[in-house]
Amino acid sequence: MHSKDHAPLTIDIEQREEMLVIRPSGEIDLASSPQLRAVLQSNLATGSDPVVIDLGGVPYMDSSGVATLVEALQTCRRIPRDLTLARLTDRVASIFKISKLDAVFTVTEDVA
Repeated sequence: MHSKDHAPLTIDIEQREEMLVIRPSGEIDLASSPQLRAVLQSNLATGSDPVVIDLGGVPYMDSSGVATLVEALQTCRRIPRDLTLARLTDRVASIFKISKLDAVFTVTEDVA
């Protein structure tokens, strides 16, 4: 069970050669998803490099977090720009499977 007093979400952004890696760390829920949304919007709007969202540090995500990622995918499709989700934890991966979003997103085991 996740607690209401969880650590704040931190978001690390790394511009690699020909790839932008966005690495949120912490739980993504109703309280923290606006922060992720703001970071994604400001980083996805410009540039054309493929984007990888590394979810290895996200133990829990609720529907607002999923909605934030769906919105990011839609933004990327308009540009167009590749968006990949990497290193999903079991709990987060199961949410994507249940909602059939694992078929919508490109999901990989690692960032490379």
